[in-house]
Amino acid sequence: MRLRTYIVEDNATIRENLIGTLEELTFVEPVGFAETESQARLWLGDTGNEWNLAIVDLFLKQGSGLGVLQAVTNRKPDQKVVVLSNYATPDIRKRCAQLGVDAVFDKSNEIDALVDYCVQLSSTLGGAADSR
Repeated sequence: MRLRTYIVEDNATIRENLIGTLEELTFVEPVGFAETESQARLWLGDTGNEWNLAIVDLFLKQGSGLGVLQAVTNRKPDQKVVVLSNYATPDIRKRCAQLGVDAVFDKSNEIDALVDYCVQLSSTLGGAADSR
């Protein structure tokens, strides 16, 4: 199953490299991106937008990824949210868990784990779709 994925990342180079890597190695289908908290909250909060996965950086051009995470706490059960940040400290991981984040990955050394997560999620969601 293709993972309809929304990316919240303000660095264009990182965003483009991330999308390229995920498209090549996983079943990610990018459906849009935001560079600011307000853009992300608006898009992710629109019930007409279908998405399976949101990948959120914590430091944005405007606002914070934490504000984005707060905005999606009432998402559908099959909509997953992960954080991809250079600041994946124990305190940040704890705060993200409190906000209901499904996983936290460090940009510097956990990209492989993010790829594995996307592959597993695609398999899990695909199996759920097959059983309907």
